Amino acid sequence: MALKFRRHGRNTGILLLGLGFGALMPFAYSPYDHAWLGVLALSAWLALALARRGIAGRLGFAFGLGWFGIGAWWLAPTFHLYGGLPYVAAAGCVLLVGLALGAFPALWMWLVQALTRRDAWLLVTFPVLAVGEEWLRGHLFTGLPWTALGNLVLGTPAVGWVAWFGVYGATLLPALAAAALALVWRGELRWGGIGLLVVLLLGLAAPHPYAADGPVRHAALVQANIPQDEKWDAAFLNDTMQRYARLSARAAADHPDLIVWPEAAVPFFLSRAPDWNAWLKANIHAWGVPLAFGGLKLMADGEHGENGVYLALPDGSRRFVGKQHLVPFGEYVPSWLPFVHALVPAIAHWTPGSGNGVLAGPHGPLGSLVCYESIFPEQARERVRAGAQVLVNVTNDAWYGHSPAAWQDLQAARMRAVETGRYVLRAANTGVSAIIAPDGRLTASRPWWTQGLVQGTYRPSRRMTPYVRWGDAPLSAGFVLLALAVWFDRKRG
Repeated sequence: MALKFRRHGRNTGILLLGLGFGALMPFAYSPYDHAWLGVLALSAWLALALARRGIAGRLGFAFGLGWFGIGAWWLAPTFHLYGGLPYVAAAGCVLLVGLALGAFPALWMWLVQALTRRDAWLLVTFPVLAVGEEWLRGHLFTGLPWTALGNLVLGTPAVGWVAWFGVYGATLLPALAAAALALVWRGELRWGGIGLLVVLLLGLAAPHPYAADGPVRHAALVQANIPQDEKWDAAFLNDTMQRYARLSARAAADHPDLIVWPEAAVPFFLSRAPDWNAWLKANIHAWGVPLAFGGLKLMADGEHGENGVYLALPDGSRRFVGKQHLVPFGEYVPSWLPFVHALVPAIAHWTPGSGNGVLAGPHGPLGSLVCYESIFPEQARERVRAGAQVLVNVTNDAWYGHSPAAWQDLQAARMRAVETGRYVLRAANTGVSAIIAPDGRLTASRPWWTQGLVQGTYRPSRRMTPYVRWGDAPLSAGFVLLALAVWFDRKRG
């Protein structure tokens, strides 16, 4: 009995250590950008699981809870301030997110220990299963690829591989580095050294990111810095619209090819506000510049609406595309959880947009990514395959307050630029607004929580990256490799 109790106590300590390693993961991402710390945390977690194979699955769950539960702390104030939930209930929602997403690393580590009979095979099983875990996390139950492992290659020589294999394929590199380090810590210097050498060679041999090939264009992004508690308040509507008009008039004086406002910059249905509609058209005509702006469209039934992007031209014409991938529990309630609406009555009910998400502009087609859509690689890929020559990302990260979430959202948009070989024009209400080059660099940006313009150049492009052409299909080769490795290992053993 005493022995069993001591073993239980040791397991608790090990699980808490795994939780701590997972809690380090958010610091690998923006705004901290310590990618090396993410690799170290992964390798320490793997080494710990190898030493305690009997609790590998639970250790994976603890790691995931630390990564996604503690890492998503910023959801609590968001739910409290803007969802009307008491802090206790808001904290409970964060815990639920951690518990749900923690299942993915749990499955990952359980499969690693189940399929790896010899430590050397970790160089195959751990990274390949990491790719599978990240892909599942990005797709299952509408998906949530927030702080994707592949984001860690941004700013490294290996970033060129993203244009070939996307963010999920890029997961292979940090996971392989972590597996190699874990082998080194376990005394497997030969295999660990081989793994690190492969990572180094893959980084140095990475192709250059795709460059845009179109003519140079000029863009002006408006960062109005409207606080979230004022954005939807009718008392502040006039001030909000005048602020956008003032900044846009200043931008128009430099004759850009496009002005971009952020998500829901016009926070009402234009079809129900004829005076404001006429005012907006008159201003756009006076500026003489096309305006892409986040706005709302009322459906034909007069009850439902879409959140999306308008492209308004100086001649008075206007086009609209709706947001296709809505935020579950924020913009709609999944049909399999209808009781949630009764618990959180403030949840909005938007209709998913139809069509291809592309707006035909005078200087080339624009692909729209509305806020949450920018974390999903398939959304940007679909826009480019439909003809988009530049991506316009409108967002309102005021929801996140002064937390790291806004920077993590920006990091995801940078990955979409590299995957598609497109410039991303990112207009954010409170920031971070930026022009993102196809190699993931910010060529122009504005400080967070400030009011003003981001002005700079971009180039449209018609080139198709391998990722845009093939999507995630090549990743299946990794799973064939894994199956062969397991079969070979079983045959030898």
